[in-house]
Amino acid sequence: MAKEIEKLRVDKYLWAIRLFKTRTLATEACKAGKVKLNGQNIKPSAIVKIGDVYQVSKGIEKKQIEVVGLLENRVDAKTAVTMYKDLTPVQETHSFKSMFYAPTLRRDRGTGRPTKKDRRETDNLMDELFEEED
Repeated sequence: MAKEIEKLRVDKYLWAIRLFKTRTLATEACKAGKVKLNGQNIKPSAIVKIGDVYQVSKGIEKKQIEVVGLLENRVDAKTAVTMYKDLTPVQETHSFKSMFYAPTLRRDRGTGRPTKKDRRETDNLMDELFEEED
């Protein structure tokens, strides 16, 4: 990198490190209170400093990142990953991933609505499945 970046907006940084697809989405996330610095909501124009720790919420995904380097422009994914350190606790990452692997129960088409007995059996099965994960 030829010149050292002195001032960098948080929305531009989050876009450059590829946490958000567009800068507009990063700006809207800041305005909506989905980006926090030390538990405080921040404006999109807030200045990023090396060592800052941000909490970013995107849908059901919650990330905690520490700024390691500054990027003014969007770069390839390999370079972008080196500009921050992911401090997200393993428990949050695991619970996020396990939601996608949760079993789904399906009924055969044309069998009609479930009876009370069918519903109780389904509820008991779901209880057993989720007790095993905990």
